[in-house]
Amino acid sequence: MKNTSIYKSLLVLALLSFILLLIQAVRGNWMLAGPFAIAFFVLLALGFRGFESLKRYTYTLMIFAAVSTSLSYPQYFISYGDFKYTNLITPLIQLIMFGMGTSMSVKDFVGVVKTPKGVVIGVVSQFIIMPLLGFTLASISGFSAEIAAGIILIGCSPSGLASNVMSYLAKANLALSITITSITTLMAPLVTPLLMKLLAGAFIEINVLNMMWDISKMIILPIGLGLIVNKLLRGRSAWLDEAMPILSMLGIALIIVVITAAGRDSLLNIGPLLILLVLIHNLFGYFLGYWFARLFRMNERDSRTVAIEVGMQNGGLASGIAKEMGKIATVGLAAAVFGPLMNITGSILASYWHKKVPEGYDPMETLEKAELNQAVK
Repeated sequence: MKNTSIYKSLLVLALLSFILLLIQAVRGNWMLAGPFAIAFFVLLALGFRGFESLKRYTYTLMIFAAVSTSLSYPQYFISYGDFKYTNLITPLIQLIMFGMGTSMSVKDFVGVVKTPKGVVIGVVSQFIIMPLLGFTLASISGFSAEIAAGIILIGCSPSGLASNVMSYLAKANLALSITITSITTLMAPLVTPLLMKLLAGAFIEINVLNMMWDISKMIILPIGLGLIVNKLLRGRSAWLDEAMPILSMLGIALIIVVITAAGRDSLLNIGPLLILLVLIHNLFGYFLGYWFARLFRMNERDSRTVAIEVGMQNGGLASGIAKEMGKIATVGLAAAVFGPLMNITGSILASYWHKKVPEGYDPMETLEKAELNQAVK
C-alpha cells in the first residue's frame, strides 16, 4: 500500500505556498506572488500523485504551473535571439495530429456503419452547439474584436483527443467517441473556416481559402502520414504508441505557455472575465450536448459521449489557426484558457459519471483502450 505521508507533506507545503501567494497578492507585490503561484501548482500536482482519485489532475496542474511561470517571466517564452517561439506552434500541432494518425485505423470508422445515429447526432451537435455558444458569448463579452473572435474560434474547432480519455473514464461509449473525434477533425478543414466566416466575419476578416489550407496542413497531411506509418509498422510500433501521448501532452503544454507569454498583457487585463466566459462555454457544451442527445432518445452511455465530445474542443488546433492568422496574442487567448479549464471540468465530470454505471456497460468492451487512462496519470 502506498505511503501517503510524503504526499500529504507536499499538500501542506502547497497550502503554505497558497497562503503566501494570497498575502503577496493583497499587498500588490506581484513580483513575489509569481514564484509562490508556481510553487503552489507544482507542489499540489506532486501531492496529488499519491492519491488514486486525484492523480488524474496532475497534468492539468502542471499546465497551470507552466502558465504561472509564463505570466511571471514572459521574456523567457517569447523568443531566443531572432527566433520567435510562436513559430513552434504549427509544427507541434502537426506532431500531435501525426500521433493521432498513428493510433487510427479503418476500424475506428466502423462505428459510422454500426451506430450512424450516434455519429450523426454527435457531429451535428459539435458543429452547431459550440459555434453558436461561442458567437453568443463573444457578442456580449465587450472584448476587442480579435479576442472575441477567439471565443468563436474555439467553438468552431472540432473535438479534441482529450475527449476520448474522458469518455473512457466516464464509462461512456469509447468507440463512438473516437469515431466522432476522428470525423469532426477530418471535417475541420472545410467546416471550421465556413463557420468562422459566418459567425466571426463581423468581428475580423476571415480568408476562407487560406484558413482551409492552414487547417489542412495541420490536420490532413500529418494524419495521413500517421496512417501510413501505422500501416507500415503494424505490430512493430509499440514504442511509438507509448511515446506519442507523452509528446502530445508536452506539445500542448508548450503551446499554451507560448500563447500565454505572447498575450500576457491582454490576459492580465481581461483574464477573470475571459476565464468566466470560457468556463460557461465549456460547461454549457456538456449540458446542451447531453440533453441534445437525450432529445433524440440516445441511451445514457451515448449521451455521455456526445456531452463530452461537444464540451471538449481541440484548443491546440485553434491555437495553430490563430498563429497562422498572425493573431496568436489575441485570437489565440481563448484557446489557451480553454485547454486547462476543460481538462479540469472534464475530469470532474468523468469522475462523477464513473461512479454511476450506465445500463449496458461492458468493461471488457473498452479494455483494449485502457492505455488511454495513462494519458491522465
